[in-house]
Amino acid sequence: MKSSEIPTAALVLGVNVTDHDLTFKRLSEVLQDNVTPYVVSLQAKECPGIRHLLKKLMGQLTDCYVEDQSEEEEYVTVSKKRIRCSLDALTDWYECVTKKTGSETPSKKRTSPSHWQSPPIVVIFKDMESFTTKVLQDFIVISSQHIHELPLVLIFGIATSPMIIHRLLPHSVSSLLCIELFQCLSCKEHLGTVIDKLLLTTKFPFKLSEKVLQVLINIFLYHDFSVQNFIKGFQLSVVEHFYSQPLSVLCCQLPEAKKRVNSFSHEQCEHIRSLPSFRRYVESQVSEKQIALLTEDNFVKEVTWILLEDLHIYHENYFPVLKCLHIFTSSLPKYPLGKQIRELHCACLEKRVWETEEYESALQLVRMLCKADLVAMLQKCVKIFMSFPGKEFGNTVEKLEEFLARFQNLEVAEASKVQDESISSQKELQKKTDLYHLQKTLLQLKESRRSKKLTKFEMLRFEVVDFIDSLVRNYLAPAEMQTLHEVVYFSAASTLCEHLNAAPRTALHTALNNPYFYLKNQALKSDAGCISNKAPDICIAYKLHLECGRLINLVDWLEAFSTVVTAVKGTDSDSVASDEVDEIIHARFIRAVSELQLLGFIKPSKQKTDHVARLTWGGC
Repeated sequence: MKSSEIPTAALVLGVNVTDHDLTFKRLSEVLQDNVTPYVVSLQAKECPGIRHLLKKLMGQLTDCYVEDQSEEEEYVTVSKKRIRCSLDALTDWYECVTKKTGSETPSKKRTSPSHWQSPPIVVIFKDMESFTTKVLQDFIVISSQHIHELPLVLIFGIATSPMIIHRLLPHSVSSLLCIELFQCLSCKEHLGTVIDKLLLTTKFPFKLSEKVLQVLINIFLYHDFSVQNFIKGFQLSVVEHFYSQPLSVLCCQLPEAKKRVNSFSHEQCEHIRSLPSFRRYVESQVSEKQIALLTEDNFVKEVTWILLEDLHIYHENYFPVLKCLHIFTSSLPKYPLGKQIRELHCACLEKRVWETEEYESALQLVRMLCKADLVAMLQKCVKIFMSFPGKEFGNTVEKLEEFLARFQNLEVAEASKVQDESISSQKELQKKTDLYHLQKTLLQLKESRRSKKLTKFEMLRFEVVDFIDSLVRNYLAPAEMQTLHEVVYFSAASTLCEHLNAAPRTALHTALNNPYFYLKNQALKSDAGCISNKAPDICIAYKLHLECGRLINLVDWLEAFSTVVTAVKGTDSDSVASDEVDEIIHARFIRAVSELQLLGFIKPSKQKTDHVARLTWGGC
């Protein structure tokens, strides 16, 4: 790096812009803790010009201070009013604060022991693509002239491609930067990590059904690529589950669940009996046990505890087998069961995955894998099963290790056999010299290859695939087949869609046309097509405007509004004599019309001054 170049980090974060703030916040905290207290974050909307940028830069820097653990140390601050917005003034300020912090007594410590003697000033451009070219160019050129007195370090937050640097900055400016490129993980990889830590684990009992998980994934993939929004959707699912499901008190660790089951009341036992999965379980029992389950609360508590333990064991077995199957199918051509583990997880939750065509095609492709790929996959599966605490997988690990040993022993035997066969076939061909016998020998070799039995490797490969298939059939049954799955699985996908995939226009029409739907006030109930005089003013004005055409006469609208409103007192609008009442009704009407205009239902008309134009049609 040349002495006149500014150290610059180009941080490619991806298109999930809504997650960038959290990344930069964490980055600033790490830099302030370990490198320098002088970290500034800038956004394009706050810096339309170079003056605004310098003002923002100095405003944030002068709020920085070096805090000492000693009570005698004062904060190193500079009054904002006395500083002019220029890099010369910033250089003077920096020299002042570094001299003051550098002249500390040995007994006094800095905020962080890793701070440098002359800590750099880190300037973070959060959204580099949004900054104007002139602002960036001017700042870089001016900064390069003060780089010896003012140690600046730039960080460019990039959402698209590093090429944007060269599009925004000419060579004469970009040559003043010493750029180092940093590529963050993609948002899909972050999503995979979140799903693995939250859902594909037995640490947290709460789970999402296939439909709910698919809703959250679709919002992520087709709307914003935001991991934060995915987590918020997950949090909303937790709230909805514990709010709407009375038995969600059992969605906890097993020891705690046992204590809560023992303290269940008769009403809570009835909630258990009303679960669809528990009713199926009762129907599968003998008649004596059915009677006990339907009449004896203590027996229901004992069975509930056993079923919860079975559900926990199901999850302990499900996740390692799911990850093992994903290892075998994630690298197949065309990805019949999906490339990401979330796709495979959704397929297993939806139905019996082994009954699908995609699963059959995946097994056919696995049966054609080479030995090196099979060995590598088996080794990964062994690590997965050993990392899970399930007791049932001891024999599974032994079987997989046996397969690995057989593959190793097979290598030497197969190599020598193939060599012997090739030598013998060459000798047979060398013996025959005439054309007739040569053709006959070649046909015999061809027929022998067609009718040739499976090799030891092929037989072993079939054994491995059959073993994995048996694990899938035993442990990857859908969660809905498990008794009491409603306790831990949230399945109200429609409720989640109402909150996350909002339809503002439909919601507005429902609220204005039928306010009882949201307010739940009995006085607001009215027949279809009727206008209640107890409804809010904006609802009355909205219903009246639905009866009008493209242009609405304000005088007629006011008269109709006054007629409906005054009907609450049982009087006719023409008999209203009080000017005060007229003014109040007039004011209420004006406010209602203004609110409708703010919501975008009407607008002033240029054709007639006493009319407004209607903007929406169809009643939704």
